[in-house]
Amino acid sequence: MDLNKHKQFALEHLKSNKKLAQTLIKRKPKDLDRITADLHVDAFDEIDCLDCANCCKSISPIVTDKDIQRIAKHLRKKPSDLVEEYLYLDNEGDYVFKSQPCPFLGSDNYCSIYSVRPKACAEYPHTDRQKFYQLLNLSVKNTTICPAVSHVFEGLKENYNIKK
Repeated sequence: MDLNKHKQFALEHLKSNKKLAQTLIKRKPKDLDRITADLHVDAFDEIDCLDCANCCKSISPIVTDKDIQRIAKHLRKKPSDLVEEYLYLDNEGDYVFKSQPCPFLGSDNYCSIYSVRPKACAEYPHTDRQKFYQLLNLSVKNTTICPAVSHVFEGLKENYNIKK
């Protein structure tokens, strides 16, 4: 996976992806969730997250109190120690990791806490969620991070005949 080529492609298509998102938000097509879910499956048939892990390398998920409890138990740490070692409160009052790449990402792109990873990590990149139109603006940003999201957006452009 060439992340530089992906980033260049995503930036070249950012304007058309924003246009697509605004169009779909206005239209709220009834088949959007089905089409997006199908494109999600297609994307992950072609893309292996272990070849990329760009999300883990470049952004931090929101880590909820439930996530903290679950991860701390798994690591046999006190939740307060987990917070002190790995997390901080961002400007919006959410816990996020202090550093990128994620401190639990291995050099082989495997997650050492995969079975108890934060909910936001488990749901990323959110392209298989219901009411996808609510996530379109976030997903536009995610096109620059995740090749699968770019794949989904290119497919949406074709499905809804929106110029690239």
